[in-house]
Order: sequence, then structure tokens, then C-alpha cells
Amino acid sequence: MFSFKYGPSQSVFFISCFWLALVFVSCNNKNNQLSNNQISTQADSIFSLIDSSSNSRFSHNEHLLFLEKAETHTNKIENDSLKNKLISKIALRYLVLKDSTNFRRANQQTLELSKLLNDSVTLAEANWDLADFHRLYAKADSAYLHFSEAQKIYEALHMDYESARMLYNMAVTQADIKDYTGSEINTIKAIDILKPLEEYKRLYLCYNNLGSITKELKEFDRALDYYNTALQYQMKIDAPNNYLLSLNNNIGVVYLEQGNYKESIPYFEEVLKDKNLSTERPSLYAMALNNLTYSKAKVNFKSDLSSNFKKVIKIQDSIGEIQDISRSYYCFADYYLGKQDTVQAISQAKKAMGYAKIASNNDRFLKSLQLLAKLEPEKSSYYTQQYISLNDSLQQVERQARNKFARIRFETDEFIAENEILSRQKQLWTGVAVSILLLGLMSYIILDQRSKNQKLRFQQQQQAANQEIFNLMLTQKEKLEEGKKIEQKRISEELHDGVLGKMLGARMVLTGLNKRTEEEAISERKKAIDALQEVEKEVRSISHELSHAAYQNIPNFIHSVKDLLLTVQATGNFDYKFVYNETFNWDSVGASIKINVYRMIQESLQNCVKHAQCKNVILELSKTDSGFMATIIDDGKGFKTSSRKKGIGLRNISSRIEKIKGTYTIKSKPGKGTTVTLEVPLNKEIS
Repeated sequence: MFSFKYGPSQSVFFISCFWLALVFVSCNNKNNQLSNNQISTQADSIFSLIDSSSNSRFSHNEHLLFLEKAETHTNKIENDSLKNKLISKIALRYLVLKDSTNFRRANQQTLELSKLLNDSVTLAEANWDLADFHRLYAKADSAYLHFSEAQKIYEALHMDYESARMLYNMAVTQADIKDYTGSEINTIKAIDILKPLEEYKRLYLCYNNLGSITKELKEFDRALDYYNTALQYQMKIDAPNNYLLSLNNNIGVVYLEQGNYKESIPYFEEVLKDKNLSTERPSLYAMALNNLTYSKAKVNFKSDLSSNFKKVIKIQDSIGEIQDISRSYYCFADYYLGKQDTVQAISQAKKAMGYAKIASNNDRFLKSLQLLAKLEPEKSSYYTQQYISLNDSLQQVERQARNKFARIRFETDEFIAENEILSRQKQLWTGVAVSILLLGLMSYIILDQRSKNQKLRFQQQQQAANQEIFNLMLTQKEKLEEGKKIEQKRISEELHDGVLGKMLGARMVLTGLNKRTEEEAISERKKAIDALQEVEKEVRSISHELSHAAYQNIPNFIHSVKDLLLTVQATGNFDYKFVYNETFNWDSVGASIKINVYRMIQESLQNCVKHAQCKNVILELSKTDSGFMATIIDDGKGFKTSSRKKGIGLRNISSRIEKIKGTYTIKSKPGKGTTVTLEVPLNKEIS
């Protein structure tokens, strides 16, 4: 009961205030719940708009309108963390739609907000998106920088898979500007991370990149080795994929560039066998057809393959593959050069050079200049001068880009070194704090350890006492059984030698009296004799049964196991069958062996109940040459033995079987039940 120090009117006032406060708190909770629900609804609607921006049913302009609406709604959200995630997704969609202006704006907003919120994951994703953007527009140094920034964040967060992907992207970017050494180093780093993760798709891409790098370095044997390793990982990928087509084309290109045109042809033909390739991947189809046509032209100059080149160029033109068109025209020009049709060769070579210039493919442009210098000797000096000038400028640009990559790597190493120094300082202070804490806890640990040791000794004493009691019980049971046998034998002898003898004498007397001729006497005596004969038969039967029981061998160990089966059956509700060797003296086995075997059988039966959920159990005790064997078979659900961790029960079985120098095996499969086999050795005297 509560009492108030106020008068009646004051009490009413304070009670009213109390109820108003409760109503106010309740309203606030409801408002917060409503606010959270509203935010969730807003987020769902924004995600729906972002999804619509990727729906193929809508046009490009409609996709952009959806993103504009999503961005407008996102800016109204007050939850900065959610807002940051949504802007990041919107920026990625702008990147996919190749809207560079809106992407840069949204991406910059994501970078700034992520730094403000200390949202490392979103910051890494934003750097990843920005790196893809720069790579799309051939800004290799900027792409490498942001891939590197993302990789550092992922590495610090121990996000190994994402860190490896950034290393792979850095490697591919380096390969674009012919920094093959750096590309190889980063690819191998990515492989070292991905192998323990068993990311077969990414490992395939890494080894495919190594094959491309070594091919460009003209190390064709190494390239083939890397491509073959990539093939091994491609075969391990669970999801359906068409990487094998690209891989066969790449291997064919290695042989083609080696000049082994006959070797290359089967690989290109294997690619073109795919019936859906021309519709699903027209770019690869055209590339493989061009390579095949070029290889065949090199093998047989007399064959007319111009229609194939024209078909390839038509396909590439329809899908806008400018770089591939340049290569196809180059191959077409080389084809006409082989046929000594200089006019057509020059025409096709100039087209190759024109498309190379449009696509900013400097390598193809240089090769076209080399070919034209050969085709037009009178202009050879002009083409050669152009070639030298462009090649020098390209080498300078590539050298500058490689230097930038080196500076980025140096800054990364410097950053790592600073982190290591800070980490060491942190470890030092942590060590000091831990030392102080350990000094404070030392006395407590010592006292606690003493208490635990005393408890452990007590438990050991209890265990020893339990074992002695169990042995004593077994011995007493044996003595009891032995007393029963002696008593049974004594009663048998008494019945046989005493009662039967007396009854036999009485029967003889009655037989003598039976010689009397009176009918009544004869009838009565005959009845008495018949009755005595019946008693004689019954006593003889009892005597034989008691005598048989006296010599019958029913070991106490077997009785204990039977009792155990009955006890566990009552809990597990299963049917059992117990089979044992009746000729072997089980009680002659040592007490320690019997105790441990009994416990192991008990543990196995409990596993049948707890884990196997079986309906039937078979327990068999059989004699072997070196001892005996216990086999427990159930028809439960089973398990994979390779992936099964050892629980307490299995560890107990391992410990006990080791004590008696035996062995055990467990065989099981899911749905096929479990078989536990215990093999126990015995000394020769007992055997």
C-alpha cells in the first residue's frame, strides 16, 4: 500500500499527472514504431524503383527516370546509414546505364557520407564502383588507385574474398597497360587467398589472366599450362557456365600466335560447335570464326575464305565491336597478302588502321602500320616514321602509368608499415594491461586451482570406489550363482539316491503282495503300484532337470548385459536381439575388461536412442582368435563418418578401448544405420 503526504485534491492532481505521463510515453512509443514503419515503407518503395531501373521491359530513358525518383525519395530519408546504402546502389545503377554525370555525383556523395559515418564496407564498394568507371573510360591509373583503396579496406576488415577480387581487378588493369610483372604478382596474391576459400570461378579467372599475360610475353608453354589449370577449375564450378568456350578460343590463339596453325584449328572448331553461340554470344562467335578462318588461310593459301571474313565483319559491325573489326580487317589484309592480291590487302589494312584509331587500340594501329609498310614499299619510310613516333609515345605513357602503379604500391606498403607500428604499440599497451590483470588474478587462480584439484581427487576416489563396488557386486553374484548350483546338485542327489530308492523298495513289496489271488487285493495293489511308478517318473524328471541346471553355464556378465538392454529398451522403445557365444566362459574375463566393455556397450546403446532414432538393435558377443568382439548394429538414420566430430561419448569409447589395448571401428552412412565394432584382446591363459 502507498500513502501520500498530500490532501485529497493534491492527491487527485498527482494521480492525474501520473496517468498523463503514461499516456505520453505510450504515444511516443507508438510514434517511434510508426516512424520505423514509415522508413521501412520508404526504403521498400526506393528499392522497388531501383529494381525497375534494371527491368528490360522499360527503355533507357525510363530507367533514368526511375533512378531520379529513387534519388529524390532517398534524399528525404533522415537515417544516414540507410540513406548511404541506397545512394550507393543508385550510383551503381547509373554506372551500369553508363550515365557518367549522375554516377560521379552519386558516387561522390557516397564517398563523403561513408567517411563521415565511418562506414568502411560502403566506402570500399564506392571505390570499387569508381574504379570500374575509370576502367570503362580507359583511365588505368585512376582505376588501379581506387581498386587499391577498396582492397586495403577489405583487407583491414578481413573480407578475404572481396580483397582477392580487388587484387584480380588490379592485375587486369595492370595488364591493360602492359605492366605484366605487376599483374602477375597481384594475380598470384589473389590465388593464394582464393585457394583456401575454394572459389573455383575466381580461380578460373585468375589463371585465365595469367595465361593471357604469359601469352603476351610470348611464353607460350607457360600460357598453355596456366590455361590448362584454368580448365581444371572451370570443371569444378557447380553453376552452369560457358567459360570453356572462351578458354578453348584462348588456347587456340596461343597456338595461332606460335604459328602452329594446324594445332589451333580444332580449338576454334570446338568453340563453333555450340549451336547457341551465334545468338547468345555473337562477339565470341565472330572472334572464333575469324581465328578459324585465319588459321585455315595460313594452312592453305589457295582456299577461298573471303566470304567468312566478310561474315565476321558484318556480325561485329552489327554489335558495335570496333576493336574486333580492326583485328578482322587486319587478318583479312594478311589473307590477301598471302594470295598476293596487294590492292585488296592495302585496302583491308587501311580499314584495320582506321577502326583501330576509332577504338583507340594502339597495338592494332601499330601492327597495321607495320603491314602497310610491307605492302607499300614506296611509303615505307612514312609508315615507319609514324610507327616509331607512336610507339615511343605509347612506351612513355605506359612507363608513366607503371610508375604511378609503383607509387600507389609504395604508398600502400607505407600505409601497411604505419599500421604495423600502431599495431605493435597497441600490442605493447595491451601486454602491459594484461600483465597487471594477471597479477591481480593470480591469487584467485591459485586458490581456484587448489579447489578444483581437491574436487578432482574426490571424483577419482569416487570412481575408484564405484569400480570396486561394481567388481564386488559381480563377485557376490558369482558366489550366489555358485551356491545355487551346489544346492541344485545336492537336491538332485538326494532325490535320486534317497527318495527313488525308497520308492523302488515299496514298489517291490507291493509287487510281492500282488501274488495274492483275491480280486479286490489285486486291484488295489495294482493301483498303488501304478501311482508309485508315476511318482518315480516325475521325481526322475525333476532330478535330471535340476542336474542339467547345475551344470549349465549362464555367466553373470551376460546377465548384466541383458539387464542393460532391457533398461535402455524401456527408454528408447526399440526391439533388440542379443546373440552371444554360449560355450565361452565370459566370467573368466578380467573385471577391468568387463567394466570397460560394459560401459562402451552402454554408450553405444545410448547413442542408438539419442542420435540414431532406430527401431531395431542387434548386439552380438563373439569369440575371436585373440579375444572377443562386441558388435552393436542399429537401423537408424546414420551419418557421414568423414564429417562427424567426436563428441563426449565417442571420446569416452576411444579412451576406454585404449585402456584395454583394443580397437574399435564405426561404419555408417546416412539412411543406412550404424555399426560399432569393439575388438578386445585377451591373454592366452584366459583364451
